[in-house]
Amino acid sequence: MEKIKDTIEVVIRDLLVKKSGSSNNAPESWLRKVLTKKELGHIKLQYFRKGILGLSVDSSPWLYSLNLKKARLLGELQRCSPDIQEIRFHIGDVQ
Repeated sequence: MEKIKDTIEVVIRDLLVKKSGSSNNAPESWLRKVLTKKELGHIKLQYFRKGILGLSVDSSPWLYSLNLKKARLLGELQRCSPDIQEIRFHIGDVQ
């Protein structure tokens, strides 16, 4: 059974995407362009504000792996959206 918190997050993201008029402006679409399917399975978008993209990572090995690729990821994400200034990874719930 799905947690109510997760359902609310999905509904709010969908509303924000509809409000912006395009899913290409959504941080989720930027991540799908830059990360592999395997990497996407181990992260969850937490926030995007003031140019900072916050991502939860499910384990310390994945945190380390993504931190090694951080500079490359930031460059590729900035091509999708110049508003991104920084990526912050932290260990957290990814469900």
